[in-house]
Amino acid sequence: MKLLCVGLFFVVLTANAADFGLDCSWPIHSTDWKCGDLLGDRQVVYDHYMQGCREKWGTQGAKRCDANEADRLEMTRRQPQSMVNYTSTGFKKIKAPPKVWDMLSSYWERNKDDRQLENWGKGNIYTNNWESETYMVSVDNAGLRGGGQKFKNDIWNAVRPTIEEWTGMKLQPTSLYGIRVYTEGAILAPHVDRLPLVSSCIINVAQDVEEPWLLEVYDRHDRAVNVTMEPGDMVLYESGSLTHGRPYPLKGNFYANIFIHFEPTGERLNGGWVEYDDFHPPYIQPNSPEMENWERRNPAGWKKQSPSVAAPGVHEGHAAAAHGDLESLREIAAENKRALHLKDKNGWQPIHEAVRAGHLDTVKYLVEQKADVNSVTNFGKGGVSPYYISLQNHGYEHPVTEFLSSLGAIMVGPEL
Repeated sequence: MKLLCVGLFFVVLTANAADFGLDCSWPIHSTDWKCGDLLGDRQVVYDHYMQGCREKWGTQGAKRCDANEADRLEMTRRQPQSMVNYTSTGFKKIKAPPKVWDMLSSYWERNKDDRQLENWGKGNIYTNNWESETYMVSVDNAGLRGGGQKFKNDIWNAVRPTIEEWTGMKLQPTSLYGIRVYTEGAILAPHVDRLPLVSSCIINVAQDVEEPWLLEVYDRHDRAVNVTMEPGDMVLYESGSLTHGRPYPLKGNFYANIFIHFEPTGERLNGGWVEYDDFHPPYIQPNSPEMENWERRNPAGWKKQSPSVAAPGVHEGHAAAAHGDLESLREIAAENKRALHLKDKNGWQPIHEAVRAGHLDTVKYLVEQKADVNSVTNFGKGGVSPYYISLQNHGYEHPVTEFLSSLGAIMVGPEL
């Protein structure tokens, strides 16, 4: 066993690290196992995992299990090689800033007994949720004490300076998810996060375990590094490029984490901007496999789909929807409901922004306000529908995708 210094903490570098890389503890690039019996019979564990998904969802659902698994493998092959790296290691373990920890620990203590079952959706293969259920004590749940959009924004604002200092880039929020509560036997398949989740952190809020539940990350040399966490620990990680997961079952009663995500704006923290054009995001390498994939998914370009682009002075509804700011949307509606459905010069409406950012409550509100779930961008000429945007950015299992599907939303995309 070796120790690797990452930031202020040491983490365990797995024994025989030279022989323990990709496709050993779990399939990451392929299902061809590379390590023999170094880690025991991992093939049996993986086969049981996938069969559990298939049996849970039946014949049609089984196809989705396999399709989602193929998508996971493709992402871990495509994204890491295509992303701009902002740090030398890709991850760093520190203590959460006191203000952040006070906010989260207090919220947990107030609401931990009011957790709700998490709905992963048909065919989701990122956790073995069919065996080990997960629960949410969601920070943006206004029904919980202290929860809601304001609290969510407060968390983003409190965390952002730490990740900006680490990456050297100015950031904008893209997603905040949790507090998620994993239960005994849980496995989290190693993966990279869907863009625009780029610069992120995990904070362990609480746990009751028999032994540490290892976070396995793969360093810049594709070596497995096992990171342990205790309540108050914060792992910074470049989530769009760093393969990470928990491939060994949780031994204990529960493990509660929150996940906080940002994307770089292109502006350096110490001044100046990186070179990038107005169409592509600054964090994907030009002419890379992911850039080609991104262009197919984002025909209107980054400037028209990122939460940073909906300029409040021009289209306030777009900006509020992109940030999940329900309070601002309600204020806009009080003055002029039609403003909730205005189109920008590329035919994007607030509902497209909300779907793209993955804000379920915002999407539901806009639908309640008569937003057209089948509206197509670019004024109908080669554009995309909200359902297409959600599927391409979040996958079938995301709550926004499932909500749109339940409404009978249609799929319209440039290649369809």
